[in-house]
Amino acid sequence: MRIAIAGADGRMGRMLIEAVLQSPDMTLTVALDRAGSPALGQDAGSFLGQETGVAITDDLGAIANADCLIDFTRPEGTLAHLQACVEHGTRCVIGTTGFTEEGRRAIQAASQKIAVVFAPNMSVGVNATLKLLDIAARLLNSGYDVEVFEAHHRNKVDAPSGTALAMGEAVAHAWGKNLDDIADWARHGETGARETGRIGFSVMRGGDIVGDHTVFFCGTGERIEISHRSSSRTTYAQGSLRAARYLARKEFGLFDMQDVLA
Repeated sequence: MRIAIAGADGRMGRMLIEAVLQSPDMTLTVALDRAGSPALGQDAGSFLGQETGVAITDDLGAIANADCLIDFTRPEGTLAHLQACVEHGTRCVIGTTGFTEEGRRAIQAASQKIAVVFAPNMSVGVNATLKLLDIAARLLNSGYDVEVFEAHHRNKVDAPSGTALAMGEAVAHAWGKNLDDIADWARHGETGARETGRIGFSVMRGGDIVGDHTVFFCGTGERIEISHRSSSRTTYAQGSLRAARYLARKEFGLFDMQDVLA
């Protein structure tokens, strides 16, 4: 399978490139980075001391040379890449977070023409955690206050993280609610007593934290915590390759990691 990697000079991009190079059933054919990047023209494997013959480029037309693009960049970049995927019939795995509702609609529209996996977290462990949260929320549907805590590195620009939102959505869905209707995104000043049935969010940014997430179910006399902690982006990379392999059997449609892992 011919793979294109967006954000090739970023931390996640490099992790994806290394994972593709180590996969016998995949070939790196395209490495994209933003216009003006100092990495343009360099061999995509130079950070590994390896010659791949694939030069990093900002030419989106290169996507035509791939069966699937894997993108963990920024919403505006991802949407531009997605349009190129539609033009060239290239499948797309999207791990980017922070999309507006308009951006989500654009992804939905693209999926009517190409196959797309769109998930806030590609980790197999995180997606197993989402299933556990669904079970817990159904069992603990009264008498428990829910808080979602997440921590990421200091350079992450969106908050709460896409994974934290997915966790909140898993609980809200199990309760038969819309997350936007019951979420408390922040607290400051005289907030008053907590309202029953709300889902609170807390965010930490600092250092080089890859990703920590905990959902608290706080009852009277007890507290249940369901946590996932990432120590390496390797899990995201391997999950992304698994998603790309899943798309090899699809012509069009919008899928998530629950579909990939089913």
